[in-house]
Amino acid sequence: MSITLTSSAFAEGGAIPVEYTADGEDVSPPLRWSDPPADVETFALICEDPDAPRGTFTHWVLFDLPADTRALGEAVSVEPELPNGATNGMNDFKKTGYGGPSPPVGKPHRYFFHLYALDHKLALPPRANVKELRAEMDGHILDEGQLMGTYGRRPGEWKPTPS
Repeated sequence: MSITLTSSAFAEGGAIPVEYTADGEDVSPPLRWSDPPADVETFALICEDPDAPRGTFTHWVLFDLPADTRALGEAVSVEPELPNGATNGMNDFKKTGYGGPSPPVGKPHRYFFHLYALDHKLALPPRANVKELRAEMDGHILDEGQLMGTYGRRPGEWKPTPS
């Protein structure tokens, strides 16, 4: 992985602020990345929690980000199709766009934001899921980057996830 993926909201391995979780405003954090290979056509982004009780839980599927994109601002729209041509897929909350951390009370979970530089635009419809995205990306990843943040709830802090 040679793409450096960062956020102004949290450092690598640091705590994700509550506003980017289901306990807060549940909006996506700002992300920025370094230059990819020259022949990149699009980017894809997946955010997942491998510590979820029932196995890896997908919080965000975003693809077909234009090649000249180097950042995503806070609170990216959850609409299926974005003005810049990018497309939101379906997360494991069964919604499009970003769905913030909402782990059970206990040990903090890890949330991996994984950015992929791809050599072509994907032939996927809006609302595609992570399995469909991974299949379509297979053999087309030029480079990648990763950012991991943590979030946990202590006893007495839990709030129900908004529906």
